Amino acid sequence: MSIVKCPALLIAAPSSGSGKTSVTAALARYFTRRGKRVRVFKTGPDFIDPGVLECASGNPVYQLDLWMVGEAECRRLLAEAAREADLILIEGVMGLFDGTPSSADLAQHFGIPVLAVIDASAQAQTFGALALGLATYRPQLPFAGVLANRVAGSGHADMLKSSLPPDLRWFGWLPTEPDAALPERHLGLVGAAEQPDLDAKLDKLAEALMMSESPLPAAVVFPDYRPDSLPRLLQDTRIAIARDHAFAFIYRANLDLLAAMGATLEFFSPLTDKVLPRADAYYFPGGYPELHLDTLSSNTGLRDDLLAAQAAGTPILAECGGMMAMFEGITDAAGRRATMWGLLPGEVKMQKRLGGLGLQAAELPEGTLRGHTFHYSTTETALLPLSQAVKQSGSEGEAVYRVGRLTASYLHAYWPSNPEATARLFLR
Repeated sequence: MSIVKCPALLIAAPSSGSGKTSVTAALARYFTRRGKRVRVFKTGPDFIDPGVLECASGNPVYQLDLWMVGEAECRRLLAEAAREADLILIEGVMGLFDGTPSSADLAQHFGIPVLAVIDASAQAQTFGALALGLATYRPQLPFAGVLANRVAGSGHADMLKSSLPPDLRWFGWLPTEPDAALPERHLGLVGAAEQPDLDAKLDKLAEALMMSESPLPAAVVFPDYRPDSLPRLLQDTRIAIARDHAFAFIYRANLDLLAAMGATLEFFSPLTDKVLPRADAYYFPGGYPELHLDTLSSNTGLRDDLLAAQAAGTPILAECGGMMAMFEGITDAAGRRATMWGLLPGEVKMQKRLGGLGLQAAELPEGTLRGHTFHYSTTETALLPLSQAVKQSGSEGEAVYRVGRLTASYLHAYWPSNPEATARLFLR
């Protein structure tokens, strides 16, 4: 098998909240402004961070995960990026060694060196001990060095740098930049499309980044993997996809898969479009319907069209936030209820504590799909599930409901995990 080479780093941290996304975005913008073509990936399931990273790099961002995406698809995506890019950056998930599979597992499997990002806002010499622990905890893990985040100034940076062992590389530091802070809410960062000043913030982050040296990291060798093309199972099938501020959690790889199988994709907004576009099938992804209750509730034209499509046996797939809007009502965290579209019997209630999180697989009549769940709501319904997803631990996961040809679940499926099953969901 032939090979392809490209400099690459996996940006990881001791824990969530360390600033991995800000640092990855700063690095992407830093090298992009210097004329480099940068491809960025996100480890694990995530819809929000990739939007920020796409803005930072100017290129599409895909997920990498040895379980959900699979080793072969990860290999294909990395080889494709390596053929065209000057630099590959991969943002890790949670802490470096957290989860199964972890960011460390991904880095070790593909031989990608780890750049550790450490929040140094309340640290001095202990920074060096933490960096050393990350670098040596797993001896087989390729380790590039460390970058300090949320640094008070150059004096603080010098103190942190001096705490490192001589054989542990100091990449540089990023100061605390309140004007460039990325806003957050209950499911993570605010979406890129909802931040009109995001581009300016990314420039500020790149300008604030204090690199010890600017040359690219060492090249990583990737197998030049080119799998066979997919069968055109969705040829001549028009799929209408809800996409706006209320329904925005869409894997780019899912859309690519539909197009590769021959589908024609059309996008519409339940927030602004008063009628449902004509299509052979419909997809309502996750998002924030709870933040747009009045607008969605008042869109009776679209609701009536949806009920008619369901009655006609049109395939409809609704995930997480998309499923929430299909129930009879949603009650937000403040206790205010709004009537929804009523394709599913029952109610949805928002809550302050997490309702579901983690990787799961659902066995459907069409086939098994892998994905993840992450939500702050619960459902109350008399519906019996079509199936129950299974967590990696083997315990019971999210319910999958089916009424007519409407399939609905909190599970966000990663469709390339089973292209044939995906196609069957959208075919009559």
